Amino acid sequence: MKKTVFLGALTVAGLAAGVAAAGTLDDVKARGKLNCGVTTGLVGFAAPDANGEWKGFDVAVCRAVAAATLGDPAAVEFVPTTGKTRFTALASGEIDMLARNTTWTFSRDVDLKFTFTGVNYYDGQGFMAPKALGVSSAKELDGATVCIQTGTTTELNLADFFRANNISYQPVPIETNAEAQQQYLAGACDVFTTDASGLAATRATFEAPGDHILLPEIVSKEPLGPLVRHGDDEWSDVVRWTLNALITAEELGVTSANIGEMSAAAGGNPEINRLLGTEGNLGEMLGLSADWAAKAIMASGNYGEIFEQNIGEATPIGLSRGLNAQWTNGGLLYSPPFR
Repeated sequence: MKKTVFLGALTVAGLAAGVAAAGTLDDVKARGKLNCGVTTGLVGFAAPDANGEWKGFDVAVCRAVAAATLGDPAAVEFVPTTGKTRFTALASGEIDMLARNTTWTFSRDVDLKFTFTGVNYYDGQGFMAPKALGVSSAKELDGATVCIQTGTTTELNLADFFRANNISYQPVPIETNAEAQQQYLAGACDVFTTDASGLAATRATFEAPGDHILLPEIVSKEPLGPLVRHGDDEWSDVVRWTLNALITAEELGVTSANIGEMSAAAGGNPEINRLLGTEGNLGEMLGLSADWAAKAIMASGNYGEIFEQNIGEATPIGLSRGLNAQWTNGGLLYSPPFR
């Protein structure tokens, strides 16, 4: 590791250690607002609409946490961050959590002192190219110029892939997804590489998305999920179990449409009762109201509803569930039990 990078890691870790001791849940409650770090703009995941309202898959996770802790899914301040600024924003306390297409890695967990609270999207790095380039495989990209976001795992994955296949490339560094889109469409780079979901989201905004293809290679594992600072277990539990509540709700058939009926039903599935707070004291254990999970689910729906509304097959992005299907349907989505 270069000395400057090492010192940067120490700085981030030191900031995180200092801020975490403060007690984020108490801070959020006292402030009456959740500060949630998101991307600067990726349609389907986190982007403001025409009215300036933030929408998307990651945005829904932020709103669910706000609903669970404050009872109001609108009590969120969305803080746009880049690949370079996101970790400093979290470590310094500028944001309470980060929900920004961020890959869970060893060094981010151990060295930078962040706690990943689960995976909300199982992804992998891919490549997008114009059909006119005439390639059908990333292995045909010898000598290509490649748009790549700085401060991301994709930089290292890109170098590994080209080295392993004994081919060369010329990186074109960019800061944000908007800049990548602009440079790619202007022809400043032959190829754009990032998480495959991000490529699909970016392509969906093009005037002629059919003129661009996603190459078949997926060259990495990219488990994406929300993260918080190390050392604040109470807060990490809140964020972790809010995500788990969205996942479990889908598994158990609890939706934004039927949650009122299920909450009022006598008897029934004991785990649903515990999830919705009509039985047991799980909310008390978290320092939240008994119906914290019900409020989180009502904010934007269960995991499946959030997926389909923002990035699913019926949206312009058109992503299938794939690995992100429930474990009962052949996917990797799995929550520990609510008991």
